[in-house]
Amino acid sequence: MRKWYVVDADGQILGRLASQVARILMGKENPQYTPFLDTGDHVIVINAEKIKTTGVKAEQKQYHHYTGYPGGLRTEITTSDSCAAEMVIESAVKRMLPRISWRRTCFRS
Repeated sequence: MRKWYVVDADGQILGRLASQVARILMGKENPQYTPFLDTGDHVIVINAEKIKTTGVKAEQKQYHHYTGYPGGLRTEITTSDSCAAEMVIESAVKRMLPRISWRRTCFRS
């Protein structure tokens, strides 16, 4: 049976929080951890808008996604916006998960 974890992001640094959440989602906290199976638990992150970043990332970090069409590169500068804090944490955690078949099922927002 999978456990539910509630993580408070108030005052935590983005990368450290994301690595902790990714570790729980992968199941590395469980004794029956297997790299090719999804044995992870569920995580809920609260107070996402109170996350801290180090350096000048809050003003300069950019997030890109490509729509698939010519000229379809979309750029967002969202680290300093409080409304996009969820997207920033989701992006950091998703990129820390292994790039294998259960990545999408492991990470659901």
